[in-house]
Amino acid sequence: MLDTTSFISRLKKILAHNELSAAAFADLIAVQRSSISHILSGRNKPSLEFIMKIDEAFTEVDLQWLLYEKGTFPRTENTNLRPVEVIKKKGKNMDTIKKLDRIVMFYTDGTFKTYTEF
Repeated sequence: MLDTTSFISRLKKILAHNELSAAAFADLIAVQRSSISHILSGRNKPSLEFIMKIDEAFTEVDLQWLLYEKGTFPRTENTNLRPVEVIKKKGKNMDTIKKLDRIVMFYTDGTFKTYTEF
């Protein structure tokens, strides 16, 4: 069973780690801003869809950590990879969403592999 109070605490850690406001976070994962507000206040519980959107947008968030606080945050094996990154524009109240275009992995034998679909 999901402990809502602990989940809210972990959600706030994600926001702080990525330096996101609740509104920017809502825009980033494509949910209504009021949904974030209701979850953070404890009024509503997060839906499975909401949780999966977080999992899709933030590779540094381990799903087991998000749900049950098992594991670490940020995930240690890929903390430098973030498929969705919010860049705050200076002097504007607007957020620009950048999406990952591709990942290129180089191997010690000189070969490489490019991933373009996520």
